[in-house]
Amino acid sequence: MKKHALITGASSGIGLEMARIFAGEGFDLVLTARREKRLMNLKQELEKDHSIRVHLFVADLSKPDAPNSLFQFCENQDLQINVLINNAGIGDYGFFSEADWAKTATMIDLNVKSLTHLTHLFLPGMLERGTGKIMNVASTAAFQPGPLMSVYYATKHYVLAFSEALANEVAEHDITVTALCPGPTQSEFQETANMEKSKLMDRFPMPSSAEVAQYGFSALQNGKRIAIYGTVNQLMTYIIKFFPRSWVTAIVRKIQERK
Repeated sequence: MKKHALITGASSGIGLEMARIFAGEGFDLVLTARREKRLMNLKQELEKDHSIRVHLFVADLSKPDAPNSLFQFCENQDLQINVLINNAGIGDYGFFSEADWAKTATMIDLNVKSLTHLTHLFLPGMLERGTGKIMNVASTAAFQPGPLMSVYYATKHYVLAFSEALANEVAEHDITVTALCPGPTQSEFQETANMEKSKLMDRFPMPSSAEVAQYGFSALQNGKRIAIYGTVNQLMTYIIKFFPRSWVTAIVRKIQERK
């Protein structure tokens, strides 16, 4: 039976590159994002280059009914999801007190609620079959508080903690859960998060989305629970454990302040 991978946020960045990798591995795909034209272009590319089937579900996953609708779409077409890639997410830059609440609420709904709901919907099928893989895209932001991006950092901390706990719960069923934790990556994230003026963008070299996606795919295949991209990122997430939290918060604030 053909294997299927479901990838959210597949119209750009890491999600798009993940789609290319899984297509190259012979998976049929279920791709979802808000931008229909981009998804259609990707579908045409992947079906032509890899002779696979690509199913599209155009939706805003931050909406309350979207995860159920996506699950029902897969059920109606008898698409057995073997790999779930929860990649969709957004950020926002600036002081929490000055943030647009609608965007903040959307960030929580997409980064946390939708990711959790989709996992809850597709996991029972994996448990029934006794096999499956889940990747939740977190961030190096998950390892410390993040002044000037307080809610984004908090959502990624949730993703990391949830993924680690779930990995323990399902390990005996031959199901793996991987938290992919990239640092700053070349993608549209910086623009949508209003981060162009943050010093963070100038302080660290940014890998391409393709490089991060390939690393994440390898980690997923190997059943790695926490996959931190890059030696510098790995070192930083280790070192901060030995500093007072107030110092860590102050350092993150300094790194992220405006140019």
